[in-house]
Amino acid sequence: MQPSTSLLRDFVRKRDFYAGGLMILLGLGIALKGATYRLGSPMHMGPGFFPTALGVLLVLIGIAIAAPAFASSTQGEQQNESILPEHPEWWAWFCILMSPVLFILFGRYFGMAPGTFACVFIAALGDRQGTWKSTFILSTVVTVFGVLLFSYFLQVPMPILTWGGGL
Repeated sequence: MQPSTSLLRDFVRKRDFYAGGLMILLGLGIALKGATYRLGSPMHMGPGFFPTALGVLLVLIGIAIAAPAFASSTQGEQQNESILPEHPEWWAWFCILMSPVLFILFGRYFGMAPGTFACVFIAALGDRQGTWKSTFILSTVVTVFGVLLFSYFLQVPMPILTWGGGL
């Protein structure tokens, strides 16, 4: 069994790897999309200059965060540690990844309220300790709050309820 400091070090390395990798992916996406717009020059910036510069900066910061996860151990630690978790939560990952897809589909064809409800409901299904009742209550509360905030206060032009793709 490993001492607690070694377990903590392993956790920090994995966390750094995931955080850095996510920042690198997001930065690459932003930089590539920003480069499709006119960049201009530093004196006369075009619409793509700022997103491209921020995307490149995000990639560099991601590399700086992820690099320590690959650093060699200094005290003869075992190198057979895995970056991925031992038991990945595939169902939770699936639910979280599908929730925005359902928001897009339900939001387009049925409106903001059903889209928000479906998004939160599916994402909450990924929680092992969650019950159907708690998932339903959470989805309802977030839907009411989201509709109030985005439709009434921020006046986002998305119908609250519609039928058949009103966007």
